[in-house]
Amino acid sequence: MDYQVHTLPNGIRILFKHAPFTVTHCCFIVNAGSRDELEGQEGLAHFIEHLLFKETERRNTNQILNRLELVGADLNAYTTKEYTCIHASLLNEHLERAIDLFEDILFHSTFPEEELEKERGVILDEIASYLDQPEEAIQDDFEELLFKDEPFGKNILGTTDTVAKMSSADMRAFIAANYSTSEMIFAVHGNYDFKKVVKLSEKYFGDVAANTATKKRIKPRGNGNGIHSIEKPISQTHCIIGNQAYSSSHHHKTGLLLLNNLLGGMGMSSRLNLEIREKYGIAYTIESNYTTFTDTGIFSIYFGTDVEKADKAAKLVHKELKKLRDQKLGTLQLHQAKQKFIGQIALAEENRMSLIISMAKSLLDFNHIDTLEDLFAKINAVTAGQLLEISNEIFDNDRMITLKFEPKK
Repeated sequence: MDYQVHTLPNGIRILFKHAPFTVTHCCFIVNAGSRDELEGQEGLAHFIEHLLFKETERRNTNQILNRLELVGADLNAYTTKEYTCIHASLLNEHLERAIDLFEDILFHSTFPEEELEKERGVILDEIASYLDQPEEAIQDDFEELLFKDEPFGKNILGTTDTVAKMSSADMRAFIAANYSTSEMIFAVHGNYDFKKVVKLSEKYFGDVAANTATKKRIKPRGNGNGIHSIEKPISQTHCIIGNQAYSSSHHHKTGLLLLNNLLGGMGMSSRLNLEIREKYGIAYTIESNYTTFTDTGIFSIYFGTDVEKADKAAKLVHKELKKLRDQKLGTLQLHQAKQKFIGQIALAEENRMSLIISMAKSLLDFNHIDTLEDLFAKINAVTAGQLLEISNEIFDNDRMITLKFEPKK
């Protein structure tokens, strides 16, 4: 295999992939996200991610931010429904600085009230900013429709009400309940001997107290169908059409990934782009997305267009979906779709930060990481019959939800 794994006594796993370059990419992923929040605490996991950079037992905010930036490194973080991830890119000689900082902010943050209040204002501004971007806000509202009244459908940022009420005690309680050390991975993609990476990891992470908290996640049920419309102070119509889809472990995942790429994935030659943008000039942005999670998935098609063109754009989307439900791909069409997808995946591996984060997530979810050859073999094994079966299940009109943001009249 082209990667190595070492497990510390406290359960934290060290993942390493060698790369003969002068720049290292590393990340620390915790299997805790917005879906793990209690009712009324929506946005807590994301708030914690912000506060990790504010103050620790040893460092103030400026010292945290300067620890890597003073050597030209890039430090950032993000929260999803299932993960919290801190990541950094830096020159190889500064790896120990990154490990030292990661350990400090993850396990010694103090969540002081003064910093909490300042960051509360920042997050409220972030929420307002997203609400001002209909192409972003519609995705959150769509997921809320798809998983109505379930933790999975809640906005990762939370709401103004929930963020306003959060305390440092809430944050400590969430960490105690969800930051299991056996559900943590520190991953490094750089030019080192694996023994050095393990030695540094043992030095900084070895004394972290084991946390054996267990997840209490409930598989989201998902909700019906229908067309929903919301008036907004906007100038264009924004629309999402989609459905609940397969989880990351489902045997049809690869097939739906292939279909998604054919339909509205990367590049200008996707079916939706050719039909709606190139042929009719209706929409500047038209794309489809398939996102997998451990026990569910989301498939969606998004477009934004002028009000008078919106109905035609939606009809053209459904026309393309019907083709995939009614007609098997021909031998040449299937071959070309596979070759395009395989080539894009190979090129994406050049983004080494995305690669190491993806590998860490795979290790968390499956305790295994597919090689490129494994992934290509799975793609090549997909049949036209399987794609027809997937299309009739996921693209079924009776199961689709449509959400439109329309200009106020």
